[in-house]
Amino acid sequence: MFDPHDHKEIREAVRKLCERFPAPYWRKHDAERSYPSEFVAELTRAGYLAVLIPEEYGGSGLSLSAAAAVLEEIQRAGCNGAGCHAQMYVMGTILRHGSAEQKQRYLPGVASGDLRLQAFGVTEPTSGTDTTALRTFARREGDHYIVNGQKIWTSRAEHSDLMLLLARTTPREEVTKKTDGLSVFILDMRQAQKVGLTIRPIRTMMNHATTEVFFDDVKVPAENLIGEEGKGFRYILDGMNAERILIAAECIGDARWFIKKATDYANERKVFGRPIGQNQGIQFPIAKAYAQSEAAALMVERAAQMYDGKIPCGKEANMAKLLAADASWAAADMCLQTHGGFGFAEEYDIERKFRETRLYQIAPISTNLIYAYLSEHVLGLPRSY
Repeated sequence: MFDPHDHKEIREAVRKLCERFPAPYWRKHDAERSYPSEFVAELTRAGYLAVLIPEEYGGSGLSLSAAAAVLEEIQRAGCNGAGCHAQMYVMGTILRHGSAEQKQRYLPGVASGDLRLQAFGVTEPTSGTDTTALRTFARREGDHYIVNGQKIWTSRAEHSDLMLLLARTTPREEVTKKTDGLSVFILDMRQAQKVGLTIRPIRTMMNHATTEVFFDDVKVPAENLIGEEGKGFRYILDGMNAERILIAAECIGDARWFIKKATDYANERKVFGRPIGQNQGIQFPIAKAYAQSEAAALMVERAAQMYDGKIPCGKEANMAKLLAADASWAAADMCLQTHGGFGFAEEYDIERKFRETRLYQIAPISTNLIYAYLSEHVLGLPRSY
């Protein structure tokens, strides 16, 4: 996946598209906290947001590694895929567990851009990353479910037509396993906002278009239930593995942007009559960040290959996200240090990308929870939470 000859045509085409959205475009949206609608529209028209959708529904039917190549190149070009990446990883749940009727009803519109599927309603204020403790409840009444509750950190909810929603359909105290009793729905937010759905934006340190969402007797047709009622936790795990791999690919793209930025500056900037890159105090951190990012890229490649081969990859997907997020953050810190005071100036774009890549130490899952997962499920250590 990270071989420059792998998905070469896709990578070159994405780079050319990104050239039409140079740094000033992203600075403007960052300053105004606005959504990069033009960029997302161009990616949609070019078919890049539909790479995972089968050809019969209007997509390209390509692999997760192809989707990862798209997102890596977006970040590597200095752009930001956070405005649209969810559409790719939300696909996993629908493609693998949605009914034929659901796929036919929604996927062609998503592929063409007539429908925007960008919102993933999982996290709640009181449960955080303890997904099984969520309180949003969907009660069956005839041919509908009635949803009440709240979600938080639901990014792009203001810019999405559909949401993949996880809610309890059986109270937690009534199930044998705490992962039971959760169900997944396709929510049409255009209709829901007319009858009980409220979206409130949350300002954060980066332009991430994130929100909190409130459900007050929101009706969801029973036909929008994905798979079996009560089995939703298992369904979203597919989406979560894809999410971790694709976010990891973005982190690799960020790391490579920072490394090139630092290398170019170290060659050009002269202090005391010589390029600062001649000094080992500048050289070695850049070299270390490069080695770290290349090693992380190999783990991302392995995780994507396993996912594409339908091989269980929870361990690999989590490690890919962990290592790639660490690599991008290390490269960001190195790049800022290499530039010194100029790294804080908006016109260099480092401070913007620095803020953006910092997010991935926390989301979509924090590094500490990955450590806990590896400790218990891989190494066999006692459960810590």
